[in-house]
Amino acid sequence: MPTAAHTPIPDLAIDLRRDVADMVTLKDVLRLAVSAFESADLYFGHGSSTALDEAIFIILETLRLPVDDFNTWADARLSAHEKALLGERLALRLETRMPAAYITGRSYLLGVPFKSDARALVPRSYIAELLRSSLFDGSDPDVNLIRNPEDVTSVLDLCTGGGSLAIFAAYAFPNAKVDAVDLSPEALSLAAENVAEHGLQDRIELLQGNLFEPVKGRTYDLIITNPPYVHPDVMDVLPDEFRHEPEMALHGGHDGLDLVREILNSYRDHMNEGGGILCEIGEDHEILDADYPDLPFLWLATEESDSEVFWLPARPQWG
Repeated sequence: MPTAAHTPIPDLAIDLRRDVADMVTLKDVLRLAVSAFESADLYFGHGSSTALDEAIFIILETLRLPVDDFNTWADARLSAHEKALLGERLALRLETRMPAAYITGRSYLLGVPFKSDARALVPRSYIAELLRSSLFDGSDPDVNLIRNPEDVTSVLDLCTGGGSLAIFAAYAFPNAKVDAVDLSPEALSLAAENVAEHGLQDRIELLQGNLFEPVKGRTYDLIITNPPYVHPDVMDVLPDEFRHEPEMALHGGHDGLDLVREILNSYRDHMNEGGGILCEIGEDHEILDADYPDLPFLWLATEESDSEVFWLPARPQWG
């Protein structure tokens, strides 16, 4: 139910469609959109963190303009067709609470573009940032977790979804062949479109199945994975925006870490010497520390996270 502080969503959407049609420039539409988004109390967690950023993204992506350069186009005048399209997409964000990436069909992770729709999660893994960091890019031998990136010849991406991390891995390790596995045929169909868009069909192989089942007998220099890890209690209170995403890509089992444990119990069988596994697990690292006291988890930080991704070498010492 709307609170007294908020205009009902249907009214906001109707007003937005009508008022956008009367606007002249991009900045006029932006002002209306930000006000409406703030009044609707939307949740921003799929690439944008504020109503302003979300509105800018929808406006620029809809008009096929660079999404990091609003000011250049702020005073550009809009055609009637453009205003109708913007009014419809901005209102749809209000009415459905669908992630903006699904409305525009496009998302960006660290500036890299991907096709995005409800077949897979909107790309947002911290692993992408780590693959671009000095931990993996060979720029600082003192902190590198893996040998020279050019020496990496095989990578496995488990739970690839729409394929974004497999694509990041292909760019990070130019000599690597990448196997990308997912249980969902729908997600893999989206991944195939993204792989093709990036021209990486000869380097990324998409495989359908549960975790390591499709890669029996294969070993890798690096395994990366962003598996489902949301706790059931959290699933019950997720904002509506997340309910447009595939539940199977979010729900992590009885305590959120069921699949993470399956991966930990099997990954060593698929690792080459000198490599390791990079896995995102969310905020419950204390659970894994308690369950696996003899595993030397190295908990990594990114610009917006701390101890949500671990690194384990190929042959850690077990008690």
